[in-house]
Amino acid sequence: MAEQFDVVVIGAGPAGYHAAIRAAQLGLKTACIDAALGKDGKPALGGTCLRVGCIPSKALLDSSRQFWNMGHLFGDHGISFDKPKIDVPTMIGRKDKIVKQFTGGIAQLFKANKVTPFYGFGQLQPGNVVKVKQHDGSEVELKGTNVIIAAGSDSIELPFAKFGEHIVDNVGALDFDKVPKRLGVIGAGVIGLELGSVWNRLGAEVTVLEGLPNFLAAADAEVGKVAAREFKKQGLDIRLGCKVSNTEVKKDGVHVFYTDDKGEQEIVVDKLLVAVGRRAATKGLLAEGTGVKLNERGMIEVDAHCHTGVDGVWAVGDCVRGPMLAHKGFEEGIAVAELIAGLPGHVNLDTIPWVIYTEPEIAWVGKTEEQLKAEGIPYKAGSFPFAAVGRAVAMAEPAGFVKVLAHAETDTVLGMHLVGANVSELVHEGVLTMEFKGSADDLARICHAHPSLSEAVHDAAMAVHKRSIHKAN
Repeated sequence: MAEQFDVVVIGAGPAGYHAAIRAAQLGLKTACIDAALGKDGKPALGGTCLRVGCIPSKALLDSSRQFWNMGHLFGDHGISFDKPKIDVPTMIGRKDKIVKQFTGGIAQLFKANKVTPFYGFGQLQPGNVVKVKQHDGSEVELKGTNVIIAAGSDSIELPFAKFGEHIVDNVGALDFDKVPKRLGVIGAGVIGLELGSVWNRLGAEVTVLEGLPNFLAAADAEVGKVAAREFKKQGLDIRLGCKVSNTEVKKDGVHVFYTDDKGEQEIVVDKLLVAVGRRAATKGLLAEGTGVKLNERGMIEVDAHCHTGVDGVWAVGDCVRGPMLAHKGFEEGIAVAELIAGLPGHVNLDTIPWVIYTEPEIAWVGKTEEQLKAEGIPYKAGSFPFAAVGRAVAMAEPAGFVKVLAHAETDTVLGMHLVGANVSELVHEGVLTMEFKGSADDLARICHAHPSLSEAVHDAAMAVHKRSIHKAN
């Protein structure tokens, strides 16, 4: 007989574990199912983000940045030393230790909040029953008054570039045992740029092949232009308008065949990272007759409140519409738990911040100038360069700028776009202002500490009304 719970969560990634913990905090008897195993073969909670995504990639980005700065920046500070070396296994070991710390941390949070974990693959059956095939081969059935599906997403594999020793996804690119001499990357998105940056800083010759004709098409065009210039300085070879058609693994490396505006091309690399996007991990998730619907992309169909239309069945995170971002999943998981408990729960997809943790960092929230023009929305723009910010120059990181976009009539902030040092933190000024329906004038009248990087936000907001102090308006 199925064990009864108020809430059964399928998936313990960002969306799932937030949903489970919040439901338990609200007094609901909660179970959470997760199939993932760590490198040691033991259950590892936290999903793609924690195990092989956000957290480990940031660990490697930080390690590689330290190494890069030793060879390219420290001399400007008058710091000299013998030739720096990188021990890749030690770097990977540090990353693995951080991952284990946080996966263990979620297990402790489950215990503290009385969330019952089940380790195995969960499949939704009709009647809000979840069948769990556990790692030892046994099966258990759980029945939830409410079921929250938080199955996450998987890397998209190209039919002509199957993952293996030489062709990898983000998982493989986080675990190289040495720096590849030549690294190819298909896709100039978040994963391709971040992991391409890691291995480029450590000495790999990195070639990025992007199918679209514009760099970072989702970002503000000016941000993309500045970022591309900085990446070129760092030695990243980013080629746009490249349609990859085939790959062949030979003795001398991976041969990658593509076409661009000059015709058919070929490059040879030692490792190839395929980073062309992710798809909802819904294969095998739904038994016949559940009533839960998938769209043509394999995503679970939900309404604005993440409800599937089947009584008591919800879905959140990467397996539903909206950006595949961990923090979007956080908010959806919490919102659904609160809705189940009879509280208001809401997620505003229009104020989800985006961040790419390259050097310089790239971040944005809201509409781009291109979107506003296309939609016929009247706007004013104000921008300010980090080169005129004392703190940025003192840090020897003057690249980039902040741009604030506001409605031409109401002055309501419609978007903020940033490229530069630590903009992953600064973008939240834009998020907060937009959440409170604030204006560019509101942001301009808030005192910002001096000297700080945040002064670029302050001056950009002032520049919307042509009253920036530190640059010509």
